[in-house]
Amino acid sequence: MARDQPSDRDRDAAGRARNARPRDASGRPLPYGATGVPRDDDEDEELAPDEVFARAQELLDADRPFDAHDVLEGAWKAAPEDERLLWKGLAQLAVGLTHEQRGNARGAASLLRRGAGTAAEAPEAAARHGVDLTALAGWAAAREESGPDAPGLVLRRR
Repeated sequence: MARDQPSDRDRDAAGRARNARPRDASGRPLPYGATGVPRDDDEDEELAPDEVFARAQELLDADRPFDAHDVLEGAWKAAPEDERLLWKGLAQLAVGLTHEQRGNARGAASLLRRGAGTAAEAPEAAARHGVDLTALAGWAAAREESGPDAPGLVLRRR
């Protein structure tokens, strides 16, 4: 397609490409017209860290890691430089759970390891936000070994 030709891609009000197809709980696109899982329309809204943790945890607890990833990725992209690795690692953990939910054990294991390792590269940010990196690494290892039979992800202890 030539650059000056209009695109037939779904776009949001600002003209950015956005897939408007409904999605299942694992984030997989469904055919247009199908009934999917309701999506948050506030993905571009910047949330305070406490709001990010609360919303992402709520989604994880509802078995919606794909949506939790979206929330965590938004925090990662908006975070100050010294916090980006923490948010990136947490987002990768949510993607690992998404792969697990979709039946991709190998991809899940890889992303669980990567996410825990990435988050561990930001110990000051983790401490500032109450994230226990030792517990997170232990959870990721247990989840990798036991899969869905292991406990769910808890982003931080209160």
